[in-house]
Amino acid sequence: MFGEIKSLNEECGIFGVWGHPESAQLTYYGLHALQHRGQEGAGIVTTDGKQLKLHKGHGLINDVFSQDQLKDLQGRASIGHVRYATAGDGGYENIQPLMFRSQTGSLALAHNGNLVNAQALKNQLEAQGSILQTTSDTEVVAHLIKRLRHLPLADAISEGLSMIKGAYAFLMMTEDAMYVANDPRGLRPLSLGYLGDSWVVSSETCAFDIIGAKYEREVKPGELLIISDEGVESRRFSAPIQRTLCSMEYVYFSRPDSDLDGKNVHASRKRMGKALAQEAPIEADVVTGVPDSSISAAIGYAEEAGIPYELGLIKNRYVGRTFIQPSQELREQGVKMKLSPVRGIVEGKRVVMVDDSIVRGTTSRRIVKMLKDAGAKEVHVRIASPPIKNPCYYGIDTSNSGELIAANHSIEEMEEIIGADSLSFLTPDGLNKAIYQGEDSLEHGGCMACFTGNYPTEIYPNTVHPYEKA
Repeated sequence: MFGEIKSLNEECGIFGVWGHPESAQLTYYGLHALQHRGQEGAGIVTTDGKQLKLHKGHGLINDVFSQDQLKDLQGRASIGHVRYATAGDGGYENIQPLMFRSQTGSLALAHNGNLVNAQALKNQLEAQGSILQTTSDTEVVAHLIKRLRHLPLADAISEGLSMIKGAYAFLMMTEDAMYVANDPRGLRPLSLGYLGDSWVVSSETCAFDIIGAKYEREVKPGELLIISDEGVESRRFSAPIQRTLCSMEYVYFSRPDSDLDGKNVHASRKRMGKALAQEAPIEADVVTGVPDSSISAAIGYAEEAGIPYELGLIKNRYVGRTFIQPSQELREQGVKMKLSPVRGIVEGKRVVMVDDSIVRGTTSRRIVKMLKDAGAKEVHVRIASPPIKNPCYYGIDTSNSGELIAANHSIEEMEEIIGADSLSFLTPDGLNKAIYQGEDSLEHGGCMACFTGNYPTEIYPNTVHPYEKA
């Protein structure tokens, strides 16, 4: 009906260390903490002050790196990347960090996000004689910087970044410096920390905790940091703009132990659940959440509604991807392997099932059926975000609107499709208040384009969705 099972995925997570003798090992552990942001490829680049050394490959971080390979990555600084491959973007050459060598020095780049004017820039670069080696947007930035080689590198990076549009958090590294940049609207999260005398940069603060680093601050929208043995220099490549951090970072992507824009993700999700209980109350016996990202919202819903929270669904953590199974019957079995209803909790009960989002509806339909097969008398679905009606052009795999169930059906129709006794979503206003608690300034705000269709940047006529690239 709406494609095979496929959860939301984001393109990647980035992590970097400057000034530590075991930078590669620290980056390895940092990427472990960010593994939820990408499971299909990983890479690390190190510098010893004289040369850059790269190792990357397909798979989880454990699959890509052995102890011997990490020992071979000597250097006091490194940047790393975990990725979720986009359509037509799964080749080895697209695994990041990307590295470019020249007689005047090398440059490594790692990128989280998507550039909405990448195709226009590629056309321009190729017309001017550039030869692109990958299908990645990241390579465009390297070519823009290289064409400004008459400028000091920090100036060339600033000028190159001013030409690109969209969502991006960048880590770049040469033999003697690391460059950190966040797009002018701060659509992607990026934080700065420290470990002793070393500096650490990460997509999420949870990665600081795993290596014992301390959080310093967020990288500001439109800010370029130059980190070297001389310390940290901050400059702007863009004037301040109303920040629009991706709301789905709070709803789904980020780990609950991360802090974004000064707000804990778990606490934000609990507030979403509480707001949802206020907006869409229902008489029920138990509340349960779909593991893992919906647990916090389910706890909040239960607290606000005064209904007991129970583990009505258990996640099997040792099952691989199921959507590649060749038949519908096997795909159905795959869902049962991933999630199991707890019959003793849901049997004979009116159940509120809290989930973070509905994309295509197939997974929701199957979970509702599982709960009813386990004896649930009623299943009331409550979604801790608004309906996803619009594609994301900033690095999340919500595809074209034809595959989004909320773009093609009313809530009543969706309720029937997934087999729920009732279905309600959190409103955009409720989500915004749950996250930002009434804050309204240049430092705070959220991108809700997938819910509202109000994109914070221009969407160019030839913009290709990142998960539809040929």
